Amino acid sequence: MTSKTSLLGAAGEHFIMCELLRRGHIAALAPQGAPNTDIVVTDLSGDRLCSIQVKARSAIARGGGWHMHAKHEDLIGDRLFYCFVDFGKSLEDRPSVFVMQSKIVATVISASHRAWLSVPGKNGRQRNDSDKRQLLQDHSKAYHPEPTPYPQGWMDRYQNAWHLLGMGD
Repeated sequence: MTSKTSLLGAAGEHFIMCELLRRGHIAALAPQGAPNTDIVVTDLSGDRLCSIQVKARSAIARGGGWHMHAKHEDLIGDRLFYCFVDFGKSLEDRPSVFVMQSKIVATVISASHRAWLSVPGKNGRQRNDSDKRQLLQDHSKAYHPEPTPYPQGWMDRYQNAWHLLGMGD
């Protein structure tokens, strides 16, 4: 049986494909199970190529971020990008897309996870490490009481930043 999470992920991939095609790029879904790539993109001349990993969520998701894993801290490539899709709270909401270089994503989730581990948890207990990570639009809780380098609004510069793909947008 297909889960709602799988359907949301597929919706995210197809939404990004639609956006890329609308912008005049050649885009195709990577084969099922391809490591670290959901969509392969090239310009019309075939001179520029990149791969995209899509992360989708709805705004009603717990935690308000995109789920990641420890492996994403090491997935860095000059031509590897992420598209983070937020489908909003209802079907009437226009999805938001944040286009980010893999190096930025790796840096943010690694630093925020280390900060979260360093701050005592409930009742002052040391937090347990795990494979789970999150990319958030506000990482203040992870750094509290210290100031965060990733406060509310830090992702705004990446909203609809299709030009970062280097495809001539």
